[in-house]
Amino acid sequence: MSGVAEKKLKIIRIIARLNVGGPARHVVWLTDALNDTNYSSVLIAGSVPEGEEDMSYFARQHGVEPIYIEEMSRELSPKDIVSLWKVFKTIWREKPDIIHTHTAKAGTIGRAAGLAYKLLSFRKVVLIHTYHGHIFHSYYGAAKTKLFLFIEKTLARFATDRIITISDQQFKEIHSDFGVGKTRQFSVIRLGLDLKAFEDSELRRSVFRDEIGIQEDEIAVALVGRLTEIKNHSFFLRVAKLYKDTKTSDFPDLKFVIIGDGNLRTELEAEAKALEIDDLVMFTGNRDDTPTFYPGLDIIALTSRNEGTPLSLIEGMANSRAVISTPVGGVVDLAGDLVNETTDYKICQRAVLANGENPEGFLNGLIALAADPVLRQEMGSRGVRFVKDTYSKDALVSNIRNLYQEVAK
Repeated sequence: MSGVAEKKLKIIRIIARLNVGGPARHVVWLTDALNDTNYSSVLIAGSVPEGEEDMSYFARQHGVEPIYIEEMSRELSPKDIVSLWKVFKTIWREKPDIIHTHTAKAGTIGRAAGLAYKLLSFRKVVLIHTYHGHIFHSYYGAAKTKLFLFIEKTLARFATDRIITISDQQFKEIHSDFGVGKTRQFSVIRLGLDLKAFEDSELRRSVFRDEIGIQEDEIAVALVGRLTEIKNHSFFLRVAKLYKDTKTSDFPDLKFVIIGDGNLRTELEAEAKALEIDDLVMFTGNRDDTPTFYPGLDIIALTSRNEGTPLSLIEGMANSRAVISTPVGGVVDLAGDLVNETTDYKICQRAVLANGENPEGFLNGLIALAADPVLRQEMGSRGVRFVKDTYSKDALVSNIRNLYQEVAK
């Protein structure tokens, strides 16, 4: 152990794009933290496509200067050959001890380039991949999904020394359900969060509400995330429409807020207008003031068809906010043990879980949560304790350090 500690390990970290979301923050924090007497870190990033917000500013704020590979982006493209060559050349120049990839495209290109380097250089290089989510359902058609699953299984077998999942549920899905990798390859390392940013959040509650015109007696329900197909914002709009059409005097007064931007922004705004709920639904665009807007909300919603462990729910819990979500990916781990169950939804320790194919059931769960301030308060209190114990940025960095020391032996 002491011998390993004396050697400065060179890390190359690769991500497909620094777009708005948890993975971008994750890789920047790790690159920043692992530049010290024991580690030297380089971040390689692809380009952010049109319609997605670029988070390069976040890297700059943390003193991280990525090496950008313009040809590397999310979708399959003939340019992937160019990306592969450029990533390989960078790896050859940097001579890393560990290559750590994040997200699907970077995982494919980075591990393929890493394997080629390993074979051609005859150097010991450890290849690690983190699944922030997966694309094994709900993203593409059957043929394309089978192709991607075959690629992932092949990479796990020949070009991966360690696989990281960010929740126990994600490990179950990727390994047990879809058959990727061997059990001994996996480690579960949860996401990290800068919890200091959310201290004294209640003092800022009125700032965001005053800005967008939400009254104190109204319940603000927000979906926070990229406006892209997998997040299923249309379902959120259908829930809002159902609420408007069926509202009685017994219902709490709700306002639906969509925070984020993306390629579906214009389409979703048009849909809200066509459903005649544009008076009920507010689109704020991207916000980089999470310590301000989360305190102004009451319930954080998620309607995704597929997720890893969504940062928006963790951030909501860090602000003591109640949560309602579809039971996808790591959300099940965030929600905790079952407390009560109806035919439409489940009340768990830290979240309400409702089916993403049933607007009526989702609305019933939302109404139950919105109408019960005690339930919201208790759920929020349990959530913030859970996040502090489980999702600190310091714990993330420490866990990754320990893993690197282990695999570099």
